[in-house]
Amino acid sequence: MKYLIVGLGNIGSEYADTRHNIGFMILDEMAKKAGVRFSNLKLAYYTELNHKGKKLHLIKPTTYMNLSGKAVNFWMQELKIPIENVLVLVDDLAIPFGAIRIKPKGSSAGHNGLKSIEGTVGGQNYSRLRFGIGDNYPKGRQVDYVLSGFDDDEVPELPALIVRSIEMIESFVTAGAELTMTRYNK
Repeated sequence: MKYLIVGLGNIGSEYADTRHNIGFMILDEMAKKAGVRFSNLKLAYYTELNHKGKKLHLIKPTTYMNLSGKAVNFWMQELKIPIENVLVLVDDLAIPFGAIRIKPKGSSAGHNGLKSIEGTVGGQNYSRLRFGIGDNYPKGRQVDYVLSGFDDDEVPELPALIVRSIEMIESFVTAGAELTMTRYNK
């Protein structure tokens, strides 16, 4: 069984460690833990690893957030991975910081990366791991908020939340979205 695990984010040092790049951060930690490195390939940084007999293809799109769908569609076709074996890691303003939820499908909720994926893969029937970043920003400042770093009181909690996200990804590939939801969504 093959899976495509997509970490959403923006390339460039100015975006590193921002809320919008949590998908990149999770995959970076996952690759480090597995002792593999990303290579810059077509439309994405790519690496692969095995987990309990499953092959995980990890991508960090290099298309910037708003064109993420282009990379997802290319790699799904290239690797012949069905939509039900795709998991997208995304920051979510509607979920408080510290909460992480997995969903087997759903709307983009205004997230440009998810909108792009929906438009290119033809629908919302792909799983997503929604990493809560909260909505602690003044009216009209959403873009500044998602493109800024985590608050000083949030940073110490990040490593444990990233580890939990990796556990959820591993559960997704071994047990599926529904069981992972039951086990981890609170």
